[in-house]
Amino acid sequence: MTKTLAEILKEVDVLKISGSDKILIRNIRFDSRKVEAGDLFFAVKGTTSDGHDFVLKALENGASAIVCEHFQTVQETKATKIQVKDSAMALGMAASAFYGYPSYKMKVVGVTGTNGKTTSVFLLYQLYRDLGYKVGLLSTIENRIGNEIIPSTHTTGDSVQINKNLHDMVEAGCEYCFMEMSSHAIDQKRICGLQIYGAVFTNITHDHLDYHVTFDNYIKAKKQLFDELPAEAFALVNMDDRNGQVMLQNTKARKFTYSLKKMSDFRAKILENQFEGLQLRINDKEIWSSLVGNFNAYNLLAAGSVAFIDRQNADEVFVALSRLKPADGRFQVVPSQSGIVAIVDYAHTPDALKNVLETINDVRQGNEKLVTIIGAGGDRDRLKRPLLAKIACEFSDRVILTSDNPRSEDPEDILNEMEAGLTHEMKRKCAKITNRREAIRTACMISVKGDIILVAGKGHETYQEIRGVKYHFDDREILDEFLNPSLKS
Repeated sequence: MTKTLAEILKEVDVLKISGSDKILIRNIRFDSRKVEAGDLFFAVKGTTSDGHDFVLKALENGASAIVCEHFQTVQETKATKIQVKDSAMALGMAASAFYGYPSYKMKVVGVTGTNGKTTSVFLLYQLYRDLGYKVGLLSTIENRIGNEIIPSTHTTGDSVQINKNLHDMVEAGCEYCFMEMSSHAIDQKRICGLQIYGAVFTNITHDHLDYHVTFDNYIKAKKQLFDELPAEAFALVNMDDRNGQVMLQNTKARKFTYSLKKMSDFRAKILENQFEGLQLRINDKEIWSSLVGNFNAYNLLAAGSVAFIDRQNADEVFVALSRLKPADGRFQVVPSQSGIVAIVDYAHTPDALKNVLETINDVRQGNEKLVTIIGAGGDRDRLKRPLLAKIACEFSDRVILTSDNPRSEDPEDILNEMEAGLTHEMKRKCAKITNRREAIRTACMISVKGDIILVAGKGHETYQEIRGVKYHFDDREILDEFLNPSLKS
């Protein structure tokens, strides 16, 4: 794919241009290491580095033109230079133009919130496929174009990758794309240039303060998505979250609400909640779902609400909702010949962990022992570490603190920070086992038929990141190994 620089800059607010805008561009880059001959390089300021420092490197690698916020570092070069006010925003607009404005050729629905993003987009993807549409998915777990699965590395990819994926979806005949829109992506303008058909807000709780610094900044990042929606789009928010109404304050979009507790446009009531599934009443219609828990009732309702707003046939939507399956690593039950109930969940925030543990305690009979294995990621929000340990102890009979993705940190230091949140009584039922495999093995050894093991924090992830290296590690595989030993012989 090639386009002239003028075609790419069509929607970009250019302050100044030095050189020709007729040159042919082969690709768009913002990583100088990936630049090849004929590329357009965007100097974007990041959280740890500034692309302006790598302009000369990009030119050495063959960049045909440079988009930047100031000309100081490229003053002497003969390459075409384009000055813009915001390189990140310009990158999004240019990427959309380069790939032929793909978001304008399909209906893109974004889901944002601390918890429930992945499950909600996965449910929407399944729901619309069941309704007969060809659909795309952009999520933490994976990206999908129809039946094709593409590995995912971020909650929301960079703007170039997003537009390339959307372009491929359009080429494949997709009519809808459901995508996670993280607060980082919104704040970093990775979704600039997209035409969004609708946005969904699930909830907001304590997370990502290592990046946003304050909770107020975190809320504002989420709210920005709704503030920038066009009038023809829809905004759907969870009214049971106290910030749901905040998201709607300044939006021009059509406003809709959903809830389990308050008056709203779309309401659901939990009639039964078991390990086998949920019995729900949604707007006076009863459905059964294999998904479990209060939080999944919200996710199902959000997915159904989108379809109702989109004027899909209500009877077909209810039938499709009853067929939906959970996303990988989201309250995923690992079969056990021993009769132990083993659950793997991605819960890595205090609120998400509390939701999962409350769900388990709502469903359990009362005599079973609940063993929770939990860690905390390194180089991430440290304030939530003691909270995770405290919540695990409040809602579990036994707790094992273990390593998650320690990254560059010493895992022992992380566990000590988690343990600092525990009272003397809580420490009595808590153990620290740094090796995650050993922690899971120990939980299996101390559990008997009917007991429940929750392995939280990593969910769908199939690796453990230690000192910059990703080692294969899948909680589900380890549980299967220890709970079903005879099947391995």
